[in-house]
Amino acid sequence: MRQVRFVVIFAFVLLVSPTVAMYAAQTKSETIAVVSLPELEEQARQRVNAKPRVVLGDESSAIFQGLDGVEVTDPSRVPNYLRALAPIPAAVKAYAHLTKTILLGGAVEPEVKMAMGLRMAQMHGSPYVAAHMERLLRSTDRGQSLLAAIKSGSFGSLSVADRLALTYAEELTQGVHGVNDSEFAKVSGYFNDSQLVEMTMTVCYFNYFDRFSEALNLPVEAWVLDSTAKLQTPTFEAPIARIGLISDGEMKATSDRLAAMKDAKNPSSSWGIGFANSMRALLRSPDIADAWMAYGTAARQTATISREMQLQVSFAVSLANGCRYCTLHQVLGLRKLGVSPAKLMQMKKDDTALTPQELVAVQFARKLARDPASMNDGDYEKLRGEFGEQGALDVLLQTCTFSGFNRFTDGLRLPSEDEAVRIYKEVYTAEWK
Repeated sequence: MRQVRFVVIFAFVLLVSPTVAMYAAQTKSETIAVVSLPELEEQARQRVNAKPRVVLGDESSAIFQGLDGVEVTDPSRVPNYLRALAPIPAAVKAYAHLTKTILLGGAVEPEVKMAMGLRMAQMHGSPYVAAHMERLLRSTDRGQSLLAAIKSGSFGSLSVADRLALTYAEELTQGVHGVNDSEFAKVSGYFNDSQLVEMTMTVCYFNYFDRFSEALNLPVEAWVLDSTAKLQTPTFEAPIARIGLISDGEMKATSDRLAAMKDAKNPSSSWGIGFANSMRALLRSPDIADAWMAYGTAARQTATISREMQLQVSFAVSLANGCRYCTLHQVLGLRKLGVSPAKLMQMKKDDTALTPQELVAVQFARKLARDPASMNDGDYEKLRGEFGEQGALDVLLQTCTFSGFNRFTDGLRLPSEDEAVRIYKEVYTAEWK
């Protein structure tokens, strides 16, 4: 086992709760252990017969037919990460498409993104995701080269760009502020803006995927360990320009999002922030933006927890991660829902203002955000006991979303919109520090 050490500086001091302060102190001083691939491979073999914490959908179900996934469709091989989403049928195809878009689309080589995902699985101790990424990497010569370097623990044989991509994934996974200015400058010297957005969303996606798979103790499929992947044809094309050119897809996606903002059913349409800066950045990679938004919409369609509960979870994760942008958004959203300034003020100090149900969700979210591999049957059983089968899954997905997306918004240092800043100052009588 090898240790990778990073210094993570959290930019939040004012009114930090004892609970959050303790978490932050741990995050600043602890290191993330990078688990060796042989160790993860052994764990993966042991996970083949593991008992998942949710009922997995029947592979023969109609909801798994016609999936647009990373691999050529094989109805006898539905991955367990999709079977776990069976209670939310619309989310199954949306997540399969999101996975394909992240890995095979865009302007960054698919194998580089798979290698980034494998590296993050090592950091999170996720044998499930590691097994899937190793299988995909073995399917091409380029992937085998990257896999060999990661297995050796020495990146000296890789190009500078490949090394920078892997380091970027490591540092941003370590913490939302893990990539300092000098390191970001190095990465931006090899990748243009569109590619940087794509790489950041790759980090976001795998921070989601690792937590999802470990929280549910997903069994590793036997065919993942003993068969060769057959990838769909990638849409990747090596970029020529040093800057990201505005594409037809970007222009169309922007127009579509502007139209969606006028929909009263859009949760953020009444927040008064206009076109969110997170979306302005994400649309540099329009296909990924569309797939991410489509999956998020599908996952929320059948949610049984309230919008306020969703934002309570988001607030807890974002505050614990020290994510300025997302914390301000959750404060804005909670105020729009009628949560009092007094409760918001107390929530930043400690958990005494939370209801018993909110406390269960928040404590689960903090633990999963901190250490995915630490999740156990008791953690999920407590969540299920409070929220039921569907509600527990809703809390899990919300936690995974912001554990990932915090790294996008603050990783790219996106400025907060004026209305979000105004409401935050109104509640806490001070700016974020």
